[in-house]
Order: sequence, then structure tokens, then C-alpha cells
Amino acid sequence: MSIFSKSKKSSSRGQIQIKEVVDNILVLPNNEYRQILETSSVNFELKSEEEQDVIIDSFQNFLNSLPCEIQILVRVREVDIDRYVEDIGRTKDKETIPAYKKQIEGYCSFVKKLVSGNKILSRRFYIVIPYKHTERHQDMKLIKEHLNLEKDIIIKGLERMQMKARSISGLEILNLFYGFYNPESLKTQAITRETVEAILKNNYV
Repeated sequence: MSIFSKSKKSSSRGQIQIKEVVDNILVLPNNEYRQILETSSVNFELKSEEEQDVIIDSFQNFLNSLPCEIQILVRVREVDIDRYVEDIGRTKDKETIPAYKKQIEGYCSFVKKLVSGNKILSRRFYIVIPYKHTERHQDMKLIKEHLNLEKDIIIKGLERMQMKARSISGLEILNLFYGFYNPESLKTQAITRETVEAILKNNYV
């Protein structure tokens, strides 16, 4: 089951099919679970031919050593430059040295001119680790141990290719799905820990 897919024939609620997020693990229907890693990337084109050969061999070894099937996800999003410039601009109000204030103003103007009429894109890379429990009454501790074992094997394989990886938190998982289905809203209404606590406290779900 691919956890990232879109269909115009059904609502977002029907497409997502997420039961809950427990201890940074995504719980899906039919006793299926997912742990998500965010990874760094390698600029293959900038490597020498010899380095590229080493990377290809390392990637082949990585695939052969995988303990399970994985899903590789690349998320490309437009960076909200206006919000970034606003955040930088706020630091000017707190700055007391005139020379530093002028530098901040100059930097904000430079960024605005640089991106004027152009979109700045960010790329993030994820690996989704699946697990399906055969018993209906599952032990979450056992599931977590199994996923963590597979996660450690995958991270070590990535490290051999000079890549870094980490498990994303439950809040980051929610934001990932939120951004997938609401890319425009995410720019101004990102999910925060305070938002989640308020929703649960007031029983909105």
C-alpha cells in the first residue's frame, strides 16, 4: 500500500486512510504501520566519474541489503520567500546597532530582487519503512522494536553512501501529509504542537 497517492474521485479524508500516529509511527488500516525517515541527498552530477562509480556500487549494495521493501518519496515545494523576508525583517526591530539594521535592510532587498518573478523550490527526501502485523491484537512495543531494527539497518546503509537520515516526529508526519494535500494552506497555517494540543483539548476530532 502506497501511503502517498492522490485520486480525484474521492475526498482527502478517504484518500489518506490514517488511523493515528503513535510514538512517531504511522498507523494504517489492516494492521499496517509505517516509520518515515528524512534523508540527505548526494549531488551525483558534481562527482567525478570515479566517485560516481563508487556511489553506484554503494547504492547497489544498499538495495541488496535492505531488510524490507521501502518507498522513496521526493517532496518538491515552493519556498515561501515573503514569509522568510518578514522573519528576517523582524530582527531589524530588535537590533540596536544602526550598521546592523542597514545590513538587514540591504539583505532583505537583495533577496526580494533575487527571487523577483522566480519560484524558489526546496527538495526533501524521505524513506518509508513498512510493517504489517499478522495478529489483530498487536503489541505496539513489539511493532516499534521491529521497525527500529529495520530503521537502523537502513540508516547504516545510507551512511555508507555518506548520507544522513533521521526518523521524523509525529508532528512532522502530520505536517508532511498536511502539506501534501494543502500546499497553499501550509504557507500560512502550519501545524504546530500548540495547534494539535488545542484540537485534542477541545475534542474537535
